[in-house]
Amino acid sequence: MKLLYLDCSMGAAGDMLSAALYELLPDRDAFLQKLNALPIPGVRFLKESAEKCGIRGTHFNVTVNGETESEEMHDHEHEHEHTHDHEHHHDHEHDHEHEHEHDHEHHHHDHDHDHEHAHHHHSSLHEIEHIVWDLELPEQVEKDVLAVYRLIAEAESNAHGVPVSEIHFHEVGTMDAVADITAVCLAMSELAPEKVVVSPIHVGSGTVRCAHGILPVPAPATAYILRGVPIYSGEIQSELCTPTGAALLKHFADEFGPMPVMKTSKIGYGMGKKDFPRANCVRAFLGESEEAPDRVLELSCNLDDMTGEAIGFACETLLAAGANEVFTTPVQMKKFRPGVLLTVLCREQDREKFVSLIFRHTTTIGIRESRLERCVLRRRSETLETPYGEVRRKISEGYGVLREKLEYEDLARIAKERDMSFSEAEKAIEADR
Repeated sequence: MKLLYLDCSMGAAGDMLSAALYELLPDRDAFLQKLNALPIPGVRFLKESAEKCGIRGTHFNVTVNGETESEEMHDHEHEHEHTHDHEHHHDHEHDHEHEHEHDHEHHHHDHDHDHEHAHHHHSSLHEIEHIVWDLELPEQVEKDVLAVYRLIAEAESNAHGVPVSEIHFHEVGTMDAVADITAVCLAMSELAPEKVVVSPIHVGSGTVRCAHGILPVPAPATAYILRGVPIYSGEIQSELCTPTGAALLKHFADEFGPMPVMKTSKIGYGMGKKDFPRANCVRAFLGESEEAPDRVLELSCNLDDMTGEAIGFACETLLAAGANEVFTTPVQMKKFRPGVLLTVLCREQDREKFVSLIFRHTTTIGIRESRLERCVLRRRSETLETPYGEVRRKISEGYGVLREKLEYEDLARIAKERDMSFSEAEKAIEADR
């Protein structure tokens, strides 16, 4: 199994993750050219070599309208949000130099400079979606970019107590964050790992000062995104994990934990800017792992006072939310009443979400949970060109087994279009292969 392990023992930010993944790619120059060909307004990617504690790695810098991030944002990659449009004077004391979403985004040339003449332009989430749509990314990459940005917007919405529609991002921070997120999503698409494991995340400690007062580390948006994820603070007084980094990790991680047994083929080092006693980097390990049990969480409850339609709707809702499996089993309950056992399998980090959904969409007053290990075949999909049009084929393999199955929806479409039975359509496609 192709495995990607991300070591976040010094936190994570968008630029660090993109640089670490960049070092794993077979053709780095072509990838950098692809990034710079993207029509992200005013943005250009710059790659530079960096060294931390004697370790060589890569740092990605992004220029927005010809200005480097450090010039535009006082040596930080921070993207702060606004819920209103007027200007502010802010004094920020940050040690870690990543992008970050806080209460406000500003131009910082020097802490002692007056900001009265700074120009502020803000983009709503809807405007950001249009920017991403105009990039003409591969479909899955576009979905990944938008999903990550929506995680950030949702976190900012929660932190400020306003609807997502009222969250506005500063122009420079917006372009920088879109660039970082797009770079990571494109790199993940090219690497195509079958499983992504992320270490417990070091978020840093201490505080961040802004005009509204002193905020704790991790920042509110970061803390919100990392709910259900193993995190720790440590002795470093700095902000190590940013909301952009947190959202990328939350979106792509299949599980969080220690490095699994794997045969490593490549190691990438994505460097931050600040120097610490420990090497300030994200390490990315790419390699192969042996077939290993997949860990899932099982949530279950007994139901005896819901209609079949209501239970069906609950099952559909849980599946749409990303559950691995949802199924029901007839059971006998108290006083020999017939009932239904609802079982949901999900990723451990999604526990809170599915517990909440089960309580919301069923009448249960208690949910049982257990952690399971399951053996699964590796799954992938490919598209076949046939005289009847494109047909998707699902392939499962592992443990010495290879299975192939044509996609039901495609076969059903062909059967209807050609006035065939389902089995006739399947035989026709198989005969053409």
